[in-house]
Amino acid sequence: MTRAVVLVSGGLDSATALAIARNQGFDCYALSVAYGQRHDVELDAAKTIAKAQGACEHRVVTVDLSSFGGSALTDPDIAVPEVPTSGIPITYVPARNTVFLSLALAWAETLGARDIFIGVNAVDYSGYPDCRPAFVEAFTELANLATRTGVEGERFVIHTPLIDLSKAEIIQRGIALGVDYGKTISCYQPDKDGRACGKCDSCRIRREGFASAGVPDATEYQA
Repeated sequence: MTRAVVLVSGGLDSATALAIARNQGFDCYALSVAYGQRHDVELDAAKTIAKAQGACEHRVVTVDLSSFGGSALTDPDIAVPEVPTSGIPITYVPARNTVFLSLALAWAETLGARDIFIGVNAVDYSGYPDCRPAFVEAFTELANLATRTGVEGERFVIHTPLIDLSKAEIIQRGIALGVDYGKTISCYQPDKDGRACGKCDSCRIRREGFASAGVPDATEYQA
């Protein structure tokens, strides 16, 4: 079996990416990041998802991006928007996916893995610049320039199996692979029990995705 590092946040997209990696025959090593996110209950979901999908190992690495702030996801003084937004939203975390992929790259090189999966999506992506194909292509080039593995002639591949899919298509793909979306958390401001607010951008996109997919939404929302 070929090893792959899969970034698993605890959300719907990363759970689907993990299922796709397993379906493609990879031995999956799940990586989550405690980055100072206000919604850190997602890390419990990530642990549950990794175990349920048979990951070989699940690690949580701590990199406290809340030290810098600048995002509603890391700074409790910045409100999470509860109405649709345009442009790059305040829930964008500066350099988050660059940091995540760098950590995944480091673990992959240590494991002898050449494949990294990330559940970025450029269709229902809420305006995040680090979810675009151009970003992934640039990071792949960096990965193969900045590592011993790349210098010695092997190449890393960053897999983005969801990048061109709508949220409904992602859900349909995951259902076909047996993903239990009731175990996932997408909300930017869930309560301590993991119940979703039902109002933030992420909740809205998730709810619309299930409706469009014709699949019951197993999300537990706050009253």
